[in-house]
Order: sequence, then structure tokens, then C-alpha cells
Amino acid sequence: MTSPQQPSTEPAGKDQPHPNHDRGLEFDLSTLLSRRRTLGVLFGAGTAAALAACTPGTGGSNGSSATPSSTSSATVTATESTTAAASPSASSTVTRALAECGVEIPEETLGPYPGDGSNGPNVLEASGVVRRDIRSSFGASTTKAEGVPLTVTLTLLDNANGCSPLAGAAVYAWHCDQNGKYSLYDAGLEDENYLRGVQETDANGQLTFSTIYPGAYNGRWPHIHFEVFESMSNTSAAGQVLAVSQIALTDKACKEVYATAGYESSARNFPNTTLTSDNVFGDDGGIYQLATMSGSVAGGYTAALNVTV
Repeated sequence: MTSPQQPSTEPAGKDQPHPNHDRGLEFDLSTLLSRRRTLGVLFGAGTAAALAACTPGTGGSNGSSATPSSTSSATVTATESTTAAASPSASSTVTRALAECGVEIPEETLGPYPGDGSNGPNVLEASGVVRRDIRSSFGASTTKAEGVPLTVTLTLLDNANGCSPLAGAAVYAWHCDQNGKYSLYDAGLEDENYLRGVQETDANGQLTFSTIYPGAYNGRWPHIHFEVFESMSNTSAAGQVLAVSQIALTDKACKEVYATAGYESSARNFPNTTLTSDNVFGDDGGIYQLATMSGSVAGGYTAALNVTV
């Protein structure tokens, strides 16, 4: 677990809608409960032996480095073989995630705008929140958030059970719009709930959200919040939180997206905060939270992250 983050001291401005955003774990201690790991996918003895050979230290990130040099080709081959045996549909992404498992995702702040009932509105109790496409509001409004398309895929691994895929867990994800504003909270968006949703991990520990590229606001590096629960039925139950963290987006993709129409405020704000000066990712440069990204403005972007809990 990371140490508590301190509030940003940067003065508020017209492009800074959240001067006290992400004030650190102290802000969330009343709601962030003890992590529990009662879920796991049971592997056979052969699978456990192969997973035990996985090299620790690369953690949940697949954003800035490949499989470490100390991981031999034999280890990767063994992992591929046992993963295929356990789940014939396991992808190369899952195979890589297993090989890189070892460091748990850093714990981060929920921020002041989670919409999970901890400080006001609770979208987790609303019918319709379980969905893959989170671009539109649901319920009373169907307003759609505009922006460059982004597909986010998370691969969850259970560190307490030999880094086996964490099947059946639930992930609640949320982020700001292209102007750096949050639904349910910011002025004029109190009746909107877009860019928020819940998905369940499949047999390979994976889930995917279809969304738009978040904007940038002063004091924060562009990011996506997420909360991991033991199961879909426990997304609003006390004591069922496995992890709270954030995804960091890449410099290259941000520069490309923020040069397009609709992201003008982001283009102004983005240069003001770096990964190392960010009050959440700055302690380690987001090494375990930096997504692997590809794509283009015209075709949309993809972001993938391994999340070990």
C-alpha cells in the first residue's frame, strides 16, 4: 500500500475544477476497508509450479517495459502451456500478465468524486451501471460524453493464489470527461452519470470498458480511477474492497489526443503536471499503473493494464 498522498498546493485557476482532487488515502480512510482475498481460481499442481517460476518485481504494469530479462524463455513457455491447459481461451495478454505477476497494484485515493456512496451519490445502486460501454448516461438521462474513443482492458491476478486469474471479481471504473469534469459532481453535470460503470472479470481475469479519452486538469496526470470488489454482488457491501487504484495514460497518446478539437483545455493543462510531479503517481512514476497503449485519434486508442491484487 502506498503512503498517504498530500494535497496539491497548486493554486486554483479557471482550468482547475478540482483544487482538492485526490488528496490521498487520508481522505478515504473512512471508506477504504481491509483488503480480502477470498476469491481465486484453483489450478492443478503443474500450474502452480509453473506460476511459482514467474519472476516478481514487474507488478501490474505492462506500460513501460517488457518481460524482465531474468524471466527465461522456458518459464514463459511453461506458463503458456499451463495457462492454455487451465483455460483454452486464454490470450497472449493473459500469458504475459501471468509471467509478469509479482507486485500488487499500488493503493491510491478514491478522490472526492467516486460516486460510490462514500461522499454523496451512489451510482453503484443504480440499475444500468453494469455495462461495458460507459460513454452515455443511463436512467433519466442518455447524454453521451464526446471525445476520442478509448478501449480499456484490465487483467486481474490473485497474488494470494499464485497469481491465478481473478475470475468473477467486479471492477467499478470512472473518470473525467474531455474537459476535466466529473459526472454527478461538477456544476451542470449533477444529473449525469456517464463515464462510470461496472464490469465482471471473465475466466481469464479480464474485462473491458468502452469509453472516451479523459481530459487533463491542473494538478493531475491524465488517469482513470478503478475499484476492485470480490464479486458483482458485493459492489456496495462493506468489507469487500480488494483494491483501489488508478490507471496512468501515456505521454504520447495524451499529446496526440489533446491536439484535437474538444480538448482545448486539456492541451493547456497537460504540460503543467508530469508523472513524477503528480501527487498520486509521483512516488514511483506510475511504473505499476502506466497502461500499455496503442491506436490513433482517427481509429481510437486501446489501453491495457495488469492488476495484481
